[in-house]
Amino acid sequence: MAETVQQETAKPADATRRRPALSPSRAGDFKQCPLLYRFRAVDRLPEKPTRAQARGTVVHSVLERLYGLPTEQRDRQQAGDLLAPAWEEIRAEQPELEHLFEGPDDPELAQWLTSASGLLDAYFEMEDPQRLQPEACELRVETELPSGLLLRGFIDRVDVAPTGEIRLVDYKTGKAPREIGEAKAMFQMKFYALVLWRLRGEIPRQLLLMYLANKQKLAYSPDEDELRRFERTLEAIWQAILRAGKTGDFRPNPSKLCDYCDHKALCPAFGGTPPPYPGWPEDPATNEESILDRTD
Repeated sequence: MAETVQQETAKPADATRRRPALSPSRAGDFKQCPLLYRFRAVDRLPEKPTRAQARGTVVHSVLERLYGLPTEQRDRQQAGDLLAPAWEEIRAEQPELEHLFEGPDDPELAQWLTSASGLLDAYFEMEDPQRLQPEACELRVETELPSGLLLRGFIDRVDVAPTGEIRLVDYKTGKAPREIGEAKAMFQMKFYALVLWRLRGEIPRQLLLMYLANKQKLAYSPDEDELRRFERTLEAIWQAILRAGKTGDFRPNPSKLCDYCDHKALCPAFGGTPPPYPGWPEDPATNEESILDRTD
């Protein structure tokens, strides 16, 4: 039986004080737009989750629960039975989801649950969970690089073969992206591969992205040289974040993605004014992922 919601940590010297850290989502924010990083990690401005993001969270929860069951119970019927309870629990834990539907009798809620059920159908067409024995699901990982940079994140699933090879799996509830989106998704997987390598001394043999919406898989095998280069990339990103954090100079980077940003009205690139800079926090929200990271 797979263990769930585990922690795997290489503790820093001062473990009593929570330190600023970098997650793949926040690193991606800074690469996309430094001001977006500030709004999310420093100002911690609220954002309204979308139905697509909530659906991603629910599907992830169902798959995690499914792998927590005995092997013979991991069938499609059981996954379907887990769907509504998973939604109710997530909704209760995250009040910001209340705005998504008018109530339990909202016909759009039924349609939304049906769409989530369709993603579970796709998953069972792509894999047979009765043939798999994951080492962990929703594994929380944390490690400190030699430079002192602390990395944190959650890995959807870790598979370990009888011969010891490691595979990292990430579920995506959207369609397989084009080249730019593919690079963004693989950035996340390389992040996890680096963390696990630093924790265990073993480079994952395969990074697997599963796109449920169109039933496509994207697999990649990293090597040591590549992960060392990626480590230097993360360190450069973090140094840039720290420089901006000292001065508050988080500049916008306008792109077509701005139309989907909750904070567009506050952006100077569109005539807005950001709130006063609160200063670099002791523990910016760089360390945890949220429902906003479970995007379609």
